[in-house]
Amino acid sequence: MSAVDAASWPLERLSEAMLALGRWSGLVPKQVELAPPPGWLGTGDRYQLTRWIAAAGRWIGVDVVHLDTPYVEVDSLLRGAGPALLMLSESDAQVPRFLLLARGGRHKVSVLGPDLQLHALPLEEVRKRLCHRLESHVRKDVEEVLAATGLKGRRRRRAEDGLYRGLLGSRNVSGCWGLRPLPGSDFWHQAQQAGLMRRLGTFLGAHALQYGLWLVSWWLIGKAALEGILAPGWLLAWGLVLATVIPLRLLASWSGGHLAILVGTLLKQRLLVGALKLEPEEIRTQGTGQLLGKVLESQAVESLAISGGLSAGMASIELLAAGLLFLAAPSGTLSLALLVGTLGVMGYCAVRYWRARQRWTHQRLTLTHTLVENLLGHRTRIVQQPREQWHTSEDQALEDYLAPSRSVDRAAVVLSLLIPHAWLILGVAGLAPAFLGGAAGVSDVAVVLGITLLAYQSLRRFASGLINLSGAGIAWSQIRAIFQAAARPERAGHPEFALARQGEAPSHAVVNGSGLVYRYEGRVTPVLSGADLRIHLGERILLEGPSGGGKSTLGSVLAGLRSQESGLLLADGLDRHTLGDVGWARRIVSAPQFHENHVLTGTFAFNLLMGCEWPPRGADLQEAEALCHELGLGELLSRMPSGLQQQLGEIGWQLSHGERSRLFIARALLQKSSLVILDESFAALDPETLRVAMRCVFERAPSLLVIAHP
Repeated sequence: MSAVDAASWPLERLSEAMLALGRWSGLVPKQVELAPPPGWLGTGDRYQLTRWIAAAGRWIGVDVVHLDTPYVEVDSLLRGAGPALLMLSESDAQVPRFLLLARGGRHKVSVLGPDLQLHALPLEEVRKRLCHRLESHVRKDVEEVLAATGLKGRRRRRAEDGLYRGLLGSRNVSGCWGLRPLPGSDFWHQAQQAGLMRRLGTFLGAHALQYGLWLVSWWLIGKAALEGILAPGWLLAWGLVLATVIPLRLLASWSGGHLAILVGTLLKQRLLVGALKLEPEEIRTQGTGQLLGKVLESQAVESLAISGGLSAGMASIELLAAGLLFLAAPSGTLSLALLVGTLGVMGYCAVRYWRARQRWTHQRLTLTHTLVENLLGHRTRIVQQPREQWHTSEDQALEDYLAPSRSVDRAAVVLSLLIPHAWLILGVAGLAPAFLGGAAGVSDVAVVLGITLLAYQSLRRFASGLINLSGAGIAWSQIRAIFQAAARPERAGHPEFALARQGEAPSHAVVNGSGLVYRYEGRVTPVLSGADLRIHLGERILLEGPSGGGKSTLGSVLAGLRSQESGLLLADGLDRHTLGDVGWARRIVSAPQFHENHVLTGTFAFNLLMGCEWPPRGADLQEAEALCHELGLGELLSRMPSGLQQQLGEIGWQLSHGERSRLFIARALLQKSSLVILDESFAALDPETLRVAMRCVFERAPSLLVIAHP
């Protein structure tokens, strides 16, 4: 048995392996238990295996990310993907084994073996085993070419590697799942797991060393110039110190860039999860302009917080060093007192700037909201409002925006320019008593003067950091609710039901609801009161009623978009807590009303298959194209230059109302759920298209609930 096989885990111990890797990496608490996977997963559909692993990850509190990596990037994946699961399988018919990648390295990787000990394995050997199935498709051709060349030893291995890279470079290698903290878990824990402290320590350490050497260079050149010591040794030492500063500055810039990318990535993931967890009512109360303002403020938090935090952090180190140097200098006591006083005044001005920027941000967001709403409703304004009044409210909004803009600009000038320059004047003036009184020599004055100049640069950087942090803090107040929404609890669902398939018997109850009550927030009367229903497999139900009667609310409750206030609701005989949010969504899918459904910026294929496994297989794309033809979208596909890969959205191909409705129907059908709920999905279709779409839906939906107006 090879070292790789000895360190691998069998399929029947996969649950134990996931728990072991999660506990080793600090992602999983020790009291969590996980049942073994079903044995048929070993030779079944690999997508089913991926689905079980993802469900098991949610059950133990870990986000499992399926990593499809290009063949040429597998080495980089192994060096940085840990902790991760690696599947080793010679073919689809062979039961796979798994390696637990703990951490990578340049030439070796560390894996957690069945003995719960770390084992160092050659990276090249692990890469070959991971890529074995993909390489098997072209192995015969590669071996024939190598046999014809007569190469041996290292040259043969290099030629073999080059051939595989050339033939398989654009193909993806599957069978790798990364274990990460849940996006809604503690943000600080996520940052630690991602290596934030290591990168932050590298950045601060490099900057502190760089600044220390910069001070040493000032001391060397100042002493040599003022005391007439211009020996080659002094100049050489000064040059060496400056040369050492260069790589440290590069290291600080590199680590700062990586730190910014890391924090930005974590923040965007968190905000996306938070946005998806918001309740529909939390969004409906806000206009498009207000939501756009939150998006803009989220970008401000990311850019300003990172740049401001780094600037303020660097400046704090520099100011602390300047204070210690003033304290150690023979004539620096007065300068130190002046520096402390300057920092106090800067703090007061920073508070004034914060308040001015709050007022300015409020007016700016109001202006954004007004502009967007006017753009969306410009047709109504043209029809209903006299021409001479079109811009009256806009003029007033601009006037209200002008005064806060002037205030924040004045506060920024005082904070970033006047105070640092005032310190420069005070710092130089603070040298006068010691110099005129003869208490300090020329060299002492030179040292204090150098520290004063360095403190001036630090104060400017500190002021810039405070301005950026103020902007980030104010923007944070706009997106705090979205950030905190990511931490809302999510029903994980038991993994053994993640693979449950819909029933076969016609009497099988797909949905069973009893005593369902739902009440909108702020309303006394419930919109659903004691609703009872049972939908069996194969049934086609039409739900009609007047506007506001609760039809769409019932559909959203059944689909899991809303949670009932009371009552019992089962899907396939299981409640939502047992199935979990993802398991429930796989059994019941809904196509909401037109104004609540969206075409996202992306390809036509992505908009069709976004509810399925991604990236899609070739069979998935073929089925999506066939479904489009069944829904009467074949002509649309033929007009699109790129077919299913055509870009849609605001800057892409524009769909008509009817085309969008059929796209939403196809999106729901492709998820292959037990029950499909279509809410006003046929309202925009002409009679002939309606007949074609209805026939397709009847043939493909196992069970159907159509909501329509009478």
